[in-house]
Amino acid sequence: MAKTATKAKTLWACKECGHIQPKWTGSCPACLKWNTFEEEVAIEQTADRFSVESAEKAKPIRVAEVQHLPVQRFTTGFKELDRLLGGGIVAGSLTLVAGDPGIGKSTLLLQVSDALSLQGKTVLYVSGEESVEQTAMRAKRLGIKSNNLFILNDTQFSSIRAQIEQMRPSVVIVDSIQILYKQEIPSSPGSVSQVRELAMEFMHLAKRLQIAIFLVGHVTKSGEIAGPRVLEHLVDVVLDFEGDRLQGYRMLRGVKNRFGPTEEIVLFQMAVTGLVEVENPSHFFLQERQKERSGSVIVPSLEGSRAVLIEVQSLVAPSPMPTAARKSTGVDINRLSLLLAVLEKKAGYPMHHCDVFVSIAGGVKVYEPAIDLGLFLAILSSFTNTIIDADTVVFGEVGLGGEVRSVAKAENRIKEAIHLGFTKCILPKKNFSAISSEIKQKIALQSVATVEEAIHAFIR
Repeated sequence: MAKTATKAKTLWACKECGHIQPKWTGSCPACLKWNTFEEEVAIEQTADRFSVESAEKAKPIRVAEVQHLPVQRFTTGFKELDRLLGGGIVAGSLTLVAGDPGIGKSTLLLQVSDALSLQGKTVLYVSGEESVEQTAMRAKRLGIKSNNLFILNDTQFSSIRAQIEQMRPSVVIVDSIQILYKQEIPSSPGSVSQVRELAMEFMHLAKRLQIAIFLVGHVTKSGEIAGPRVLEHLVDVVLDFEGDRLQGYRMLRGVKNRFGPTEEIVLFQMAVTGLVEVENPSHFFLQERQKERSGSVIVPSLEGSRAVLIEVQSLVAPSPMPTAARKSTGVDINRLSLLLAVLEKKAGYPMHHCDVFVSIAGGVKVYEPAIDLGLFLAILSSFTNTIIDADTVVFGEVGLGGEVRSVAKAENRIKEAIHLGFTKCILPKKNFSAISSEIKQKIALQSVATVEEAIHAFIR
């Protein structure tokens, strides 16, 4: 009697967070997003599912008995990038570099590959999206001629793994993980199961062979890293590449780092010969600033441990429509709505019939609440058509009751303002008491406890 073919078991996986369930539903119960489930064939659990396994079983060990071995690092050729990574690239680390198409991910990694190869490190650049000729043309344009940099054009993981195990390079760059596939998995490249399994394989390879591996990742329309969230959990470092391509600058932000600080940034400028580091981001962001203009306030924002001066701009105009417009660039729209409500309720300015547009000059995205007071005064400055002193910086969080709350690392912000030549600063009253006398002698500080005090002190 002929055997009947067994039907493959199918599952539904969320492409946003990686949650797996046996049936399709409209929204994911894990991340609560809609229409994100994709059908996948269940992966058969085999003994050799992952090619790299530990030779001996792991055993519990007391934390006091753990031997702290020195971390082996090597520099990237970019001083600021080394600072962001915590001192350089760690051998055996797995790093994810994500960003918009054309933002400069491949350019940066090729430049890093050149710097590493000049140190005598062997670098394997796996180019799945471009041919060897296309990658070589970019390398030639960047002036890369090292003999230790190898290019491989392949998308099948088993072939790539064989080349890695044969060459044993110091660094491997995979561009990109969404284009690679494992032949054993019956789903298309870029699917949840493919990305998840490939990330696990590369993690095992990096740890076993002590190879630093960089994975290039795509992003969605909203700017989030494409693929399952488990991809970000598995890697050691997550670097987010963002910026305005029209203005020629790029910002690399450390979102996750197991070997160093997080939320640090590095600013690059795109030149003919590739990306060039900007050592003073504050000067770069303020170089096109026009003084004596309403609706403009300078705010010292904290990016990791570094304070960066940014320009907050606002435009307030009477609305011809029954419902006024609220638009923001680089600022959370919900935060803008909160500040407008405080401005109307606590300060008495009628904002409900006005269109309000706010922006961070240069296309920077700022998420910390320390820019609240600067944004608040910028909106009021445009509404009343008055000018805030061009030599003044403003920072502080605004509460629902109109109070100005303290923020972290106030001295770092003020020191950056002094370095750029600013002579006045408005800050929360609680932060004022913690400022050293040496700083107080270099800049005029005005502490405020409420938004009313800030308005009377700086709107002229």
